[in-house]
Parts: sequence; C-alpha cells; structure tokens
Amino acid sequence: MSELDTLLTRIDALKIRLDAARPLTSAQLQQALDIEYTFESNRIEGNTLTLRETDLVVNKGLTIGGKPLREHLEAINHYEAILHIRELADQGAALDEREVRNLHALVLRGIDRDNAGRYRNLPVMIAGSRHLPPQPWAVPKLMEDYGLWLTDQSLRLHPVVRAAEAHQRLVTIHPFIDGNGRTARLVMNLILLANGYAIANIPGDTDSRRAYYDALERANLEGDKTDFITLIAGHVHHAIQTLLERLGAA
Repeated sequence: MSELDTLLTRIDALKIRLDAARPLTSAQLQQALDIEYTFESNRIEGNTLTLRETDLVVNKGLTIGGKPLREHLEAINHYEAILHIRELADQGAALDEREVRNLHALVLRGIDRDNAGRYRNLPVMIAGSRHLPPQPWAVPKLMEDYGLWLTDQSLRLHPVVRAAEAHQRLVTIHPFIDGNGRTARLVMNLILLANGYAIANIPGDTDSRRAYYDALERANLEGDKTDFITLIAGHVHHAIQTLLERLGAA
C-alpha cells in the first residue's frame, strides 16, 4: 500500500470518529481554528502579522502599529472568506468556476479593485519557480475547463484527493495577477468542509512552506501529483486529529 493510500485509510477512520462527535457546537473553537488558518495562509504569502495580531485585527478591529494597511485587509478578507466557504459548505452549494472567482474577489477586496475576481491580462512569473504559468490569452479557456472538471470528473475522486488536486490545478493555471495561493487553499478547504472534513491548515514556517512549494514544483514540472496530494493528505490527517483532541474526542 502506498503512503497516500495509507494516509487516506487513516483519514477515513478518523472521519468516522469526527462524524460521531457532531454537531461540533463550539463557536469559540471554530473561531480560533479559523484565525489560525488565516494567520498561516497569509504567512505563506509573506504577511508579517503574528497570530495574536491577526486575532486583534479580525476580532477587535484594532490597527497594528508599523504594519501596512494591506496586511490588515488580508487578515480581514481571508477570515471573511473562511466564513463564506463554511456557509457554502453548510448549504451544499456547488463549487464551480464562478465561485472560484467570487472567492478571489473576497481575497483581494479593498486591496486591488481592478483585479479582484478577474483573470489576469498579463503574463506572470512565479518567484523562485521554474514553472511558467500559461499566457493570459489561454487563461479563460483553461479556467472554463477547470470549472468543468470541478463539477464533473473530479467528483469521482476521494474528497481529499479532489481537494488537493483542485488546489494544484488552480495554482498551476495561476489565473489571477495576485492571490492565487490563498484562493487555491480556500477552494481546497471548501471541498474538504463540504465533505465533512476539517480545514487543512498548511503552516507558513520556512520548512513547511518549502515542502509545500517543492511538492507543487514537482507536480508542475514533472506532471506527478503524488507528492503534493500526499502532503495535503498529511495536513488533513493532522487537522482532524487536532480537532478531535480539542473536542476531547481523541
């Protein structure tokens, strides 16, 4: 049995225990987890707010001295985007191309009015990567195909595999001028939440970020997604374990 198959088997077993612990009624716990996710997802992209500062900005409306307005908006926007994906998951709403653009619009709201929710019209390069994203003229068709994959072929996959691959496919297309990583992680976690899993929070520390980017790079350059999907599955496994422990159901 491969490492990925082993992880998926363990995840499925943990999910049975998570389902037995429902309903997960602790609003305080959910809020704490969502703040942690906001902090880590933004940290991956270079946001310098600490976990405590992120909480103060989001929940207390405070301004942190010496930190740019953009970083405050990134924290607020990301937290509200999490609330949005939780609501979509609860409603059983379909995830399609339009919803991907809606999520991106939330991520860049008040930061980049011209590009929020809109596909890029310029070629881009990814710093530190040898992967060259598609030319802008190709993006609309690639995103149309991505939307079709989300609503059809991907539904045959294990939900964790679907979530990881939805993430990888989106950042490979790199359809937006900015905010691709945050949007891809939100798409991934919307799929996980909609299928009863916990949010997979990828840490933003140096080692975790390097492992994350290295796995993405291998998927993009070598066409082998196994390492990336396995990495995401590991984060899902850890997320469910952590949630069960915090619920006292471990």
